[in-house]
Amino acid sequence: MSPTLDQIRRAPKVLLHDHLDGGLRAETIVELARETDYGRLPTTDPGHLRQWFEEACDSGSLERYLETFDHTVGVMQTREALSRVASECAQDLAADGVVYAEVRFAPEQHTSRGLSLDQVVEAVLDGFRQGSEGRDIRVGTLLTAMRHQARSMEIAELAVRYRDVGVVGFDIAGAEAGYPPTRHLDAFEYLQRENAHFTIHAGEAFGLPSIWQAIQWCGADRLGHGVRIIDDITVAGDQSAKLGRLAAYVRDKRIPLEMCPTSNLQTGAAASIAEHPIGLLRRLYFRVTVNTDNRLMSSTSLSQEFHKLVEAFGYGWDDLQWFTVNAMKSAFIPFDERLALINGVIKPGFAQLKWQS
Repeated sequence: MSPTLDQIRRAPKVLLHDHLDGGLRAETIVELARETDYGRLPTTDPGHLRQWFEEACDSGSLERYLETFDHTVGVMQTREALSRVASECAQDLAADGVVYAEVRFAPEQHTSRGLSLDQVVEAVLDGFRQGSEGRDIRVGTLLTAMRHQARSMEIAELAVRYRDVGVVGFDIAGAEAGYPPTRHLDAFEYLQRENAHFTIHAGEAFGLPSIWQAIQWCGADRLGHGVRIIDDITVAGDQSAKLGRLAAYVRDKRIPLEMCPTSNLQTGAAASIAEHPIGLLRRLYFRVTVNTDNRLMSSTSLSQEFHKLVEAFGYGWDDLQWFTVNAMKSAFIPFDERLALINGVIKPGFAQLKWQS
């Protein structure tokens, strides 16, 4: 029997690629807009607003997809709003069975009403603490720098400053075309000197050069999406696969790929779930992880992402556990803490579900 959506919700899951400003509740956006006098929402009806986000994100363009964040970021400009959104994020992920999550956000996008970068980070960390309290979830934070701006060093230093109180790593995000990761090389070199972890959005809207730069020039620990690594793999008629040098390096080095299937469909990186490269990459044993990217924009959850893969590829519990252990192995927390979650929470949780099935 294939795992059902309800069963998958009960599985202990791990999420590495989730944007705080992409996972707000529609009701919260409407309420925060009213409280902060943000008057640019396309509608103030939560149901209609949720539908607007979904439709706006089905355009097949990453640039159009990113435009929807103007509204979520627009209502996240006060300490109270940031703490509320972070708290609700932790609550929603815990309700979906996520036991460990790394949620990312760009502090530089939340200062238009006078908050300092430190105040932004502290508000979000406080919200995650509140939302996690009493729930079976641990939330780590990634601080994101926008690749079209010039504040990456400042954000990298911020990440290092708060790494002992909840910030577990650094990221760059935004439109890839025209903004290569090497523009931020000084920030990545600083992070390496500080023994800090970082991931880079690469190989989503742009191809192999983006992935190559992220790994070989910048030293990324993980790849955000990385879906275009498929361009360096040739599949023959008998389904045998030949890996190019970059794809072979990514697999050999066990570089984690933060795959977000539904989001990739919306941004045009894949035509359908059944045609998503994740199927081939899982078959070839790349270090693949499954993620949500933006739960509001994609109208999804981690359980739903897994269920779509079950339906498309016939995956069973062993496959879902493999993805989950991959993610936990790839998290930016200490090794012993990762091992404790794998052996104490994840494997026993999946064993129980397999036994019940």
